[in-house]
Amino acid sequence: MALQQVVETTVTGLGYDLVEIERSAGGLLRITIDLPWTGPQPGAPEQFVTVEDCEKVTRQLQFALEVDAIEYQRLEVSSPGIDRPLRGPQDLERFAGAVVDITLKAPVGAAAQGLVNANRKKFRGTLERVAPADGQSAASWQVVWSDEPPPKPGQRVSRKRAAAPVQVLGFVWDEVRDARLAPIVNFKGRGAGNPGAASES
Repeated sequence: MALQQVVETTVTGLGYDLVEIERSAGGLLRITIDLPWTGPQPGAPEQFVTVEDCEKVTRQLQFALEVDAIEYQRLEVSSPGIDRPLRGPQDLERFAGAVVDITLKAPVGAAAQGLVNANRKKFRGTLERVAPADGQSAASWQVVWSDEPPPKPGQRVSRKRAAAPVQVLGFVWDEVRDARLAPIVNFKGRGAGNPGAASES
């Protein structure tokens, strides 16, 4: 079987989601896994991949890769980092409200009365779900941002200064080339609660 199929079958068979497969220089095979998402569960504590989870997947992958004669020098299984890739509409649902980096397949074109460059493909903003309009079967999405630069430490911001306008980009998943959580360290939330787990062999 091909590498993608072997890894995905093994990871999902153990009850995890496959997030990413990377081959790096020196024969490193890096596999990123996550716990399955079953929808919003208000009040329930967020669960994270542990070192024990990574070790379990590592042991099973070593066996599966050997059986299918897939070559590699070193295997690393880890949890997603703070720049976790988003792989489909379910990930958009899961991380609605988070700050994301979106890269479109094609430039956005003229928009926002000229405030957005017509050749721009990359956007960072808060991910929001847009309810489907009448006649639409699928929900669409938007990122919301302001190009207001954050104040520097100790800088006083004049109340008279006009705020930069809030901008919104609407999109559907088929228009996206790449999407991932923005790598923003938040010591009160994401970035502090899951420092990451990994297992190497």
